[in-house]
Amino acid sequence: MAVKYYTDDCTYLLPQKRQTAAWLRDVALSEGYTLGDVNYIFCSAQRLLEMNRQYLGHDYFTDVITFDYSDRKGTGIVSGDIFIDVETVADNARQYGVTALQEMRRVVVHGVLHLCGQGDKTPRTNAQMHRKEDKYLEFWEQPAERP
Repeated sequence: MAVKYYTDDCTYLLPQKRQTAAWLRDVALSEGYTLGDVNYIFCSAQRLLEMNRQYLGHDYFTDVITFDYSDRKGTGIVSGDIFIDVETVADNARQYGVTALQEMRRVVVHGVLHLCGQGDKTPRTNAQMHRKEDKYLEFWEQPAERP
């Protein structure tokens, strides 16, 4: 069971990979699951747009697409591939007035929350997702308070 990081059509390097993996394990545990094999693939806007069209039938840019291979009802292990568009994340960071790394951490935890079963397609589930992102980002900032 491991968190791995890859790139596809970009050169992005996520800092603090080991600390990030430990944080994500804590997030999954807090949500009632065990973190399994999770692959983060950082890519260009064009690459994620192609995937969004091909796999989801959506013709627009997005910051993250999560492919969920979890067994939440059986073993309770969450696994998947999380593709992140580094260009859109950087654009969103500027729009929201945060650093690119802060926004990247939000998107990274967003993907794991999807693996844990958290949706974001309705106003209610989107608000829940945002509250959970905020909560877990606080754990990042203050690791002694992690669950």
